[in-house]
Amino acid sequence: MNIAAVPVGDRDAPVFASDADWDAVQATLLEAELSDGLPAVMPTPARLSAMLAGCNPLLSFGAMPPLLGEITAQAVAWCCVIAGCRPAEFPVVLEAAIATLEPEFNLLGIQTTTGTPTVAAVVHGPAGPALGMNAGTNCLGPGNRANACIGRALRLVLTNVGGARPLVGDMATMGQPAKYGMAFAEGVHSLATPLHVRHGLDPEEGAVTVIGLSGTLEVLPDDGAAAPEAVLRPALVAMQGARRASSGGRYREPGEQFLLLPPEMADVIAKGGWGLDQAQAFLQQESGTDWPIALTPGDIHIIIAGGAGVKMTCLVPWAGGTRSVTRRLPGTLGSVLIR
Repeated sequence: MNIAAVPVGDRDAPVFASDADWDAVQATLLEAELSDGLPAVMPTPARLSAMLAGCNPLLSFGAMPPLLGEITAQAVAWCCVIAGCRPAEFPVVLEAAIATLEPEFNLLGIQTTTGTPTVAAVVHGPAGPALGMNAGTNCLGPGNRANACIGRALRLVLTNVGGARPLVGDMATMGQPAKYGMAFAEGVHSLATPLHVRHGLDPEEGAVTVIGLSGTLEVLPDDGAAAPEAVLRPALVAMQGARRASSGGRYREPGEQFLLLPPEMADVIAKGGWGLDQAQAFLQQESGTDWPIALTPGDIHIIIAGGAGVKMTCLVPWAGGTRSVTRRLPGTLGSVLIR
C-alpha cells in the first residue's frame, strides 16, 4: 500500500499511492504513532512534492527535543500534508518549528514536563491575511482552516520529529486541548504596534511567534469598561492568580505575559488617552515589586485579537520557564528559501 517512506524523527513515515485505501491509511498512521488521533490527509508523492517545491528537502535546521529528531524540510512537509496544510502555509510551520529551538524557549522542558504546556503560534503582518488566517471572532476556536491546519501541523512536528509522544517524551499528567494545535493571526489597532515590529522587524514583513502556553483564561472588564484601568485591572488579577496558582508555593522569576485584547477594549484604552507603553507600565506597576508579573513592562505583550465584545484572554505562559521567540517569514509565502 505504501510506496515510499521519509524519515520523520525516529520513524520512517509512509508515503502512499494516491489510490490507497483511506481506512487502511488511517490505521497505518495510528499504529505507527504518527497521527494525533484525528483523521489525516493521506500523504502522497504529489502532495509531498507540492509542499516541498523550492526548498532543499534534506537540509537539517536542528535537532528537536526530547528525542532529537532532525528538523528537515521533508519531515516538516510530511507533517503539514497530514495536517491538511496548503503549500503556502508550510513556511509558517517550518519557521515556527525552528523558533522553538532557541535556548530561551526551553522546548525540552515544555515537551517533557508533567504540566500542561504546548506551543502556540501567532502570525503577524501581511502573512495572516495572505493565508486567510483568522484574527477576529473566535480566532482561538474552530472554523478557520488555516488556523486549524497550521496549529495542528506544528503540533505534529513537535510529536513526530521531537518525539513528544505520550509516555515516551511527553509526560503530561493531563495535557490540554490546545495540544491538538493552536495558531491564530494578530489583529490590527492603533493602540498596539504589531508584536513583530516591537521585536525590530519591518511592518510589511511576515513573522511568526511561538509561545510556551499553559492555557487560556477569560477576563472581563470592571465598571462597564469605562476607563483604561477598568479594562486592565482584571487582566492583572488574572495574570497574578495564574502565576501564583502554578508556583507550587515557590517564588517564580518574572518573565513574560500575553494579553489578547479585542478591538472594543483597545478602543477604551486609546480613547482614555493611553498608549501601549502606558498600558504596559500600569500593569507592571500595579503588580508591585514583591512579585511583579513580568521582567519589564515591555515583557507584557498586548496583542490585538478577537471580534466584537468586551471579553479578553490571558495566554498563560508555562511557569517552568520559557520566553517567546519571533522569526521572520520568507518574503514569498508560496516558497521556502533554499538554505
